[in-house]
Amino acid sequence: MKKILIPLLFSLNIFAISPGDRAPNFTLTNQESQSISLEDFRGNYVILEWYNFGCPYVRKHYDSKNMQETQLEALSKENVTWLSITSSAKSKQGFIKSPKHAKERLKYERSNAQHLLNDSSGKVGKLYDARTTPQIVIINPAGTIEYIGAIDSIASADMQDIKKATNYVKSSLSSLYSGKKVKPSKTRPYGCSVKY
Repeated sequence: MKKILIPLLFSLNIFAISPGDRAPNFTLTNQESQSISLEDFRGNYVILEWYNFGCPYVRKHYDSKNMQETQLEALSKENVTWLSITSSAKSKQGFIKSPKHAKERLKYERSNAQHLLNDSSGKVGKLYDARTTPQIVIINPAGTIEYIGAIDSIASADMQDIKKATNYVKSSLSSLYSGKKVKPSKTRPYGCSVKY
């Protein structure tokens, strides 16, 4: 019975993370072949962005320059780190085959993320319950999750919707830097399924 129950609990997502939880530490390799750990950025706000270069929803935000502008605005604030993560498995859409490939993708996207981290095993994505690309997690300087969910309020792949949407990264950081609670702190993510 126990052998059946444990996998069932995980499949029901009972252990999913939520705002207020401590952000699980992880270590992944970046575009410079360096090992990067979440703990390296303790004392900073850390934004995790799940990325898949082939996903139409990701393309919406990068091709319109909305993602780059959002990254730049976030990084203009004091003590903010932006980590893009790709959890696509080998032979799946969005797979990053090497640090060199990651560096090329950052350059191509004109991304302002400091690191593009390779999670091709899917371990970190599953740890954070990453379901879609893009998906956002915001962690405060003490290591607690403040926001988890969609990048904005309109779940579409249409660039025209960006101007009408509430950008949850911007609104969350604005609240945090004003000493207010993040509202909403959890939203339903939208986009392509993470290609585990």
